[in-house]
Amino acid sequence: MTHALDTAMIFAAGRGERMRPLTDSCPKPLLPVGGKPLILWQIERLAGAGVRVVVINHAWLGEQIEATLGNGSRWGVELRFSPETDALETAGGIAQARHLIGDGVFIAVSGDVFCDFDYVTLRDRAAALSQRDEPGMHLVMVPNPPFHLKGDFALNGDTLALDGKSRLTFGNIGLYDTRMFRDLAPGTRRALTPYYRETIASGRATGELYEGRWENVGTPAQLHALDEALRTR
Repeated sequence: MTHALDTAMIFAAGRGERMRPLTDSCPKPLLPVGGKPLILWQIERLAGAGVRVVVINHAWLGEQIEATLGNGSRWGVELRFSPETDALETAGGIAQARHLIGDGVFIAVSGDVFCDFDYVTLRDRAAALSQRDEPGMHLVMVPNPPFHLKGDFALNGDTLALDGKSRLTFGNIGLYDTRMFRDLAPGTRRALTPYYRETIASGRATGELYEGRWENVGTPAQLHALDEALRTR
């Protein structure tokens, strides 16, 4: 059983269709923002929180990701890469990388998210999850952005519900127990959405609201705006 803040996974296998033509020759996680690749902001924050192993899955132009980032020693982490011929989506990506993640609770975050979230704050949540008899999850929620005003799930205290008044948007930052994916064969293409719904419906999902800097960088305009903001802050 790995300690929850020892290991993280960054999802980086997407094609980045909305970011074209920038992603025609450069994988989305390597697009420069604020003077460094987008994914590097996440790697540095994870390293600063004590994460020692970061697993990165990739598909489109993945060899560029490996060549650019190397083994991670520059940032005090060990990078492990999980190549996918065709993107397997999020749950499929986890199943494919299980042998690199190990057993237990781990952090997972999308490679196209920029945020100031402090991963150290997940320590107690991860410890609680690891003690549960049944595998659960903890999701970091954010205020609904303009492009997703209906939100994803409701948050009542620290309990997630499928429906309710205070619907928030999932911030693509979560804690997951690898036991949840033990029956999913490597190479299977599957999204995480069914896992969210099942775990929330069975009362095994907690959540928190993060109201700090968070952006899902999806278009060239968003990338440019973030780049300008980071260069002036």
